[in-house]
Amino acid sequence: MRSPLLWTFVAAAVLLLAVGGWLLTDPATSHSDALKTGGLAGGAVVALYALWLNDRRRKVEEARQEVERDRHTLELSRAELDRERVGDERFAKSVELLGHEADQVRVGALHALAGLARSRESYRQTVLDVLCSYLRRPFTHPHSGEEEPVAKKKSVDAAADRERQVRLTAQRLIGDLLPSHKAVDAPAYKLDLTGAELEYFDLSERTIGELVMRYVSLHSSTNLSKCRILGPAYFTGAGTGHRRLGYFRCEETTFSDRAWFSGTMFHEDAVFRGTTFAGRTTFKNAVFAKEAVFVDAVRKDFFDLRNTRFEGFADLRFAGPPDSGALNNTTVALAKKPLLPPGWQLKELGERTARIVPGRG
Repeated sequence: MRSPLLWTFVAAAVLLLAVGGWLLTDPATSHSDALKTGGLAGGAVVALYALWLNDRRRKVEEARQEVERDRHTLELSRAELDRERVGDERFAKSVELLGHEADQVRVGALHALAGLARSRESYRQTVLDVLCSYLRRPFTHPHSGEEEPVAKKKSVDAAADRERQVRLTAQRLIGDLLPSHKAVDAPAYKLDLTGAELEYFDLSERTIGELVMRYVSLHSSTNLSKCRILGPAYFTGAGTGHRRLGYFRCEETTFSDRAWFSGTMFHEDAVFRGTTFAGRTTFKNAVFAKEAVFVDAVRKDFFDLRNTRFEGFADLRFAGPPDSGALNNTTVALAKKPLLPPGWQLKELGERTARIVPGRG
């Protein structure tokens, strides 16, 4: 195939000769004018070829850039797949190491999982599920059922004590992975800690989605103060049976959905000062063995206190109207006079116990 450039020069030469020869047949046209006009005609062909050549080069360059972009996109996709593969392998290996007999290895696996959750947001809920699952594993706390805090006693079971340290690490990492309560439009992660044995559990100032803590043991102290709990919260049966529920702090917390404390046994002080219960809330059949503080707590929906027992000092000075709940066989101890909101009265049942009944403020 001959070059287009050769054909261009041939066409230019033909036009030069043809136009120049045609003009020379006119007596009024000089030789220089005829040559100049023929040169312009031939030059126009060359110029058209140059324009075509530049357009072709442009298209070739655009195609090359498109290929380069596709190649770059392919490289990014391959790198992302490699990262996902490495992340999956790292996740699988860390989960496998959670069953290792050495507590140091289990702690390392927990930190590896937390690091993966921090670097890859898509793993965050999965890692939280694994940490919660680890805490739900059967575990007999070294001091289950004892009155004194664990920190004041020496463990009689070294293996259980080492496992307790691993579990404390898992608890702390859960708190670290949850977004701050101040974060706007933060993701709402679910925590399922049903039946877990927890100690010094601290989720204060965190945003949580759904919180499930049914039949949980909360040793020593628990801090949920200033939390934003966006989904339902379930504490049904916590602290009952062989389980314990120690000092419970829940100050200025917001329960945006239902809050279920039915049948919960609070063995130590429970403080709900300034907490907002935006959804339906129940403390039905709950028992407060020591102080129960609800001063300035806000109830925006039905608040159920049926068959609730306050065996210690009770400060029930809720904020807002007192008629947003149910009082039926709700009893308080009279060892220290309880503080009630306007509209609630006491009906003595004996020297040490009284029933709370609605009345005139």
